Amino acid sequence: MKTPKAVPEVKLSWEISAEEITAILAGSHSNPFAVLGVHQAGDAFVARCFIPGAEEVTAMTLDGGVIGELKQLHADGFFAGPVSLTRLQPVRYRARRSDAEWAVTDPYSFGPVLGPMDDYFAREGSHLRLFDKMGAHLIKHDGAQGIHFAVWAPNAQRVSVVGDFNNWDGRRHVMRLRADSGIWEIFAPDVPLGVAYKFEIRGHDGVLLPLKADPFARRSELRPKTASVVAAELEQVWEDDTHLKHWRETDKRRQPISIYEVHAGSWQRRQDGTMLSWDELASSLIPYCVDMGFTHIEFLPITEHPYDPSWGYQTTGLYAPTARFGEPEGFARFVNGCHKVGIGVILDWVPAHFPTDEHGLGWFDGTALYEHEDPRKGFHPDWNTAIYNFGRTEVVSYLVNNALYWAEKFHLDGLRVDAVASMLYLDYSRKHGEWIPNEYGGNENLEAVRFLQDLNIRIYGQHPNVMTIAEESTSWPKVSQPVHEGGLGFGFKWNMGFMHDTLSYMKRDPVHRKHHHNELTFGLLYAYSENFVLPLSHDEVVHGKGSLIAKMPGDDWQKFANLRAYYAYMWGYPGKKLLFMGQEFAQWSEWSEAKSLDWNLLQYRMHEGMRRLVRDLNFTYRSKPALHERDCEGDGFEWLVADDGENSVFAWLRKAPGQKPVAVITNFTPVYRENYSIRLPLAGRWREILNTDADIYGGSGKGNGLCSGRRQGEPSQGTHRPACQARRLFRG
Repeated sequence: MKTPKAVPEVKLSWEISAEEITAILAGSHSNPFAVLGVHQAGDAFVARCFIPGAEEVTAMTLDGGVIGELKQLHADGFFAGPVSLTRLQPVRYRARRSDAEWAVTDPYSFGPVLGPMDDYFAREGSHLRLFDKMGAHLIKHDGAQGIHFAVWAPNAQRVSVVGDFNNWDGRRHVMRLRADSGIWEIFAPDVPLGVAYKFEIRGHDGVLLPLKADPFARRSELRPKTASVVAAELEQVWEDDTHLKHWRETDKRRQPISIYEVHAGSWQRRQDGTMLSWDELASSLIPYCVDMGFTHIEFLPITEHPYDPSWGYQTTGLYAPTARFGEPEGFARFVNGCHKVGIGVILDWVPAHFPTDEHGLGWFDGTALYEHEDPRKGFHPDWNTAIYNFGRTEVVSYLVNNALYWAEKFHLDGLRVDAVASMLYLDYSRKHGEWIPNEYGGNENLEAVRFLQDLNIRIYGQHPNVMTIAEESTSWPKVSQPVHEGGLGFGFKWNMGFMHDTLSYMKRDPVHRKHHHNELTFGLLYAYSENFVLPLSHDEVVHGKGSLIAKMPGDDWQKFANLRAYYAYMWGYPGKKLLFMGQEFAQWSEWSEAKSLDWNLLQYRMHEGMRRLVRDLNFTYRSKPALHERDCEGDGFEWLVADDGENSVFAWLRKAPGQKPVAVITNFTPVYRENYSIRLPLAGRWREILNTDADIYGGSGKGNGLCSGRRQGEPSQGTHRPACQARRLFRG
């Protein structure tokens, strides 16, 4: 920025002091709205403007009527002069120099857009439509069309919006401070949609900070660029009334929920290795999920993030669908397409922490605004990220509004809340002396607890069709219980214990499994303490962990047999299901975000057989109410065989009121069990509806056929033949 030239000490009735002009030209004036724009001077009106590069300026009304010629008070582009107006109103200038002429609508001649009630509700934290007020929005204001910009930076000395529309000059659109709320705003007329912008912030100490992206930006530039983009209001013709009505009126605990976890950037790619757009994903991913029988797609975070290997978990734009897959409207079309065929969409959501990239939220106005100043509370040692300050009303409001935004604007069906455990414990991943106890001396983050409760109250109160799912890896009580009963209010919780115990068991050589029988039975002691989702997620197939098929023991045939049995065990086990992409067809290599899944494997019998099995498990789970209606209630489960460790056999009954029960029988050894008997509780013929050893799944093709049953305790008519005598019991 060049040094302003000296201003002659000449002052007319419509002029201002040299000091104020110098401050305007330097971008250091504390309140440019008091200087620039239209002002009343006695019975007359004066207009002042700063237009760099102009040599002459004519003032006009918005409809083009000339109201005065302004005098150049400084060669850098400061003009002032009387104008023929009868009231305060917005004005436009015609600027000229020897080689050009252009029009400028004066942003300083417009009044505020936000009102005192916005300030009140924002400060109180009860404003539930901040996403319509903050950020950048195309509006018509005082007869002109333009963009209203608003950003929270209460400790800043000065905030400007800069972008392509003003040559990134922080002196041109200095914003108005709303002192009651700490929000800065400006109406910038004539700014077009699609233009890049950031905020230029001078901290309370006068130091100019790195340019900041808009925390409420609804669109961003494609990485490696980091600017926000002025976006139109989302327009989508939604065709999902039936879908939303179903999930709004149903008890989700008693519905079949089978989730396909997807990383949108690597599920499938173009031949040149580039990522698919949302429309391209819709044309292939949606039909695939319909065919596979999944009820929901859960995306790893799709909010804007600068670094691909973060998988989206280090997001710098919570309100913006990442530009990697196209414009936000593309994502809305994708969700609408899913809903039209009955598939829900869940977003992996990250309110626990944020990255320290200089264009992001870190030290946003020169102070610890969104985070804690003390690193013992504000820095996450595992991920080198900043932790949100859940004790600050405006921060909680920012996050709660974001959850509501996705539910309202994009009709999302759920939020899987990442890293809940790291939020709940002040000493999470910290040693003694590296954390600060709460007011009662404990390690519970009471502020985070209140935030999560408030989040769930707001979400379920306004969008009952939405479900929230906690990734919580500890034994924190009542995660999925209502807030009014002392719970956190989530709809569901990931069952990390199930994943850990079952994988630990399955990795063992079958000959040793009899010594670890309790690893599979132990989970039933707490299976109904929460509303559980059983996750086989991305975390289990990355960073040297190998894929699920690679974890299985034995030769290749045994690996496939083990994995098929494992999947059948999981789909028969109480709880909703989640499977990460690629594992449904037993991809050998562990997942990489940098390339497509190994779809070529489906040409091979064993991999295609695994895919068919998962498909059939999904449709069986969905079609048999006994397998899903009591996923979260203990009366839906009954052990048939729990203590046969010697044979590594487990059997149980899944039940639902008024429905036929389903028996689930698993054999976790490669040994065929001839004449293995299991007593079933109901007399009559029992039909085998799925066998993981079937030829179509890549198995040996041996089946159990029909068997007879009688009630437990019923006389055996003079024989000791068991109630159900299966010829063979195979893997699963």
